Amino acid sequence: MNISGLVITFNEENNIGECIDALFQVCDEVIVVDSNSTDNTVKIANEKGAKIIVQSFLGDGPQRIHGIPYCKNEWILNLDADEFLDSDSIKFIEKGSFFNASYDAYSFRVKNFLQEKVIDFAGWYPDYKIRFFNKKTATPSDDKVHQKIIAINIKKLNTHILHYGSHSFFQIIAKKNQYAQWNAEQLYDAGKTVSCFKPAINGLVSFIRCYFFKKGIINGIDGLTISLTQGYFSYIKYANLYQIQKERKILK
Repeated sequence: MNISGLVITFNEENNIGECIDALFQVCDEVIVVDSNSTDNTVKIANEKGAKIIVQSFLGDGPQRIHGIPYCKNEWILNLDADEFLDSDSIKFIEKGSFFNASYDAYSFRVKNFLQEKVIDFAGWYPDYKIRFFNKKTATPSDDKVHQKIIAINIKKLNTHILHYGSHSFFQIIAKKNQYAQWNAEQLYDAGKTVSCFKPAINGLVSFIRCYFFKKGIINGIDGLTISLTQGYFSYIKYANLYQIQKERKILK
């Protein structure tokens, strides 16, 4: 089909082969934008038939934007290396109805896995992500973390992407720490300021919402742990922002 697969990578040797194989089920080319991986990511991607573009990491959105000119097709399926189309999404794309529809971007439901278990509570499902778009009228935002697709007419689908991004709670927390720092810097650059009370208030509210209102409480220790990590992410993001404010104010 006339679809380009686009993936950004850094040290994804455990995922990239399977990801490329999955993309080639519905794409006639796969573009990998690699951030100077030090493992076998590039070697595996080459062996799987992908085209490799090497680019030092610019941020989540800018890295994806960098890859778009290398895609020959109008329609782009932009997955992360640890994401795969579920069978219902493959069927939707294979039908090809999107070619003649009025939509220029499609949002999928994401099934997030912790090891082999689907986390369908504490705000992790349905976690909608736009991963399929027409590059003529839609594009990734230039956000350095948690980029969004900017489009005119978006369609939410009930079909799924499988996301195997977390193998342990330690890995989840490590990712939260990195994302929280990037988010804080992005918020500061956008002119956002917070009081010293903001981190604690937002962290507590996030935990209560995930644990009591989004089914964390009925999922045992996993529900409690995931809800705590969601609250921790909200807390540390704004704590980092408050710290940046203080540091930059001193330097002025």
